[in-house]
Amino acid sequence: MELYGWLAEIPGEQPYPLAFATVSGAHLYGFPSVDSDVDLRGMHVLPVEEVAGLRHGPETLSRMWTRHGVEVDLVTHDAAKFCRLLLGRNGYVLEQVLSPLVVASSPAHEELVALAPGCLTRHHAHHYLGFARTQWRLFQKTGELKPLLYTFRVLATGTHLMRTGELQADLTRLYAYGPAYLPELVAAKQAAEHGLLPGGLAPAEGFEADVERMTRTLEEARDASALPERATVEAALHDLVLRARSGG
Repeated sequence: MELYGWLAEIPGEQPYPLAFATVSGAHLYGFPSVDSDVDLRGMHVLPVEEVAGLRHGPETLSRMWTRHGVEVDLVTHDAAKFCRLLLGRNGYVLEQVLSPLVVASSPAHEELVALAPGCLTRHHAHHYLGFARTQWRLFQKTGELKPLLYTFRVLATGTHLMRTGELQADLTRLYAYGPAYLPELVAAKQAAEHGLLPGGLAPAEGFEADVERMTRTLEEARDASALPERATVEAALHDLVLRARSGG
């Protein structure tokens, strides 16, 4: 997708330098709506004096505002926290590092991308299974299309990751893992960010059977996965944080 040109202005406006900023959310997942906000995610770098002394800088910065009529949601973590999350089997931050929708990059970001495969473990399946359960409960409560698509998206992403070792967040590239009606759901979501499920899109037996089937498929893929039990790049990430902090 083509990004808004003005997004490139945002990293330079932040209180701390950003090692990277990428677009996440619906734009990354392949189903942005005409009224979607832009989810910017990234890693900022606190100076040494704000981590070594008594007064520490913010590990997480979060800001939401509107620019040119578009809602922007920016969340960044300091380098140390971000790398701890990477080592904590957090698929969300891995998707941010590997997002092809890059707003700002740096040598540290390029190094993170290169190290990302060494962060992958079979236990990332727990992240996607947990996220799917949360989104499915939200869909059951609200009937909104968005959490239903998020449920299918994370189950497909998790299964693909367990089977191939590749992190693919775009649902439109993962249709083979889901029911045949997924393209129709995506088309409906693109028409309205917070719309309810249009009539006639639900299968006769409801969505629950497909969600349960995809959940079992992910669990089976996890159990059979060739991915390792733990990350292999902790020392390299430690070194990256030190160099980023010192400006090296």
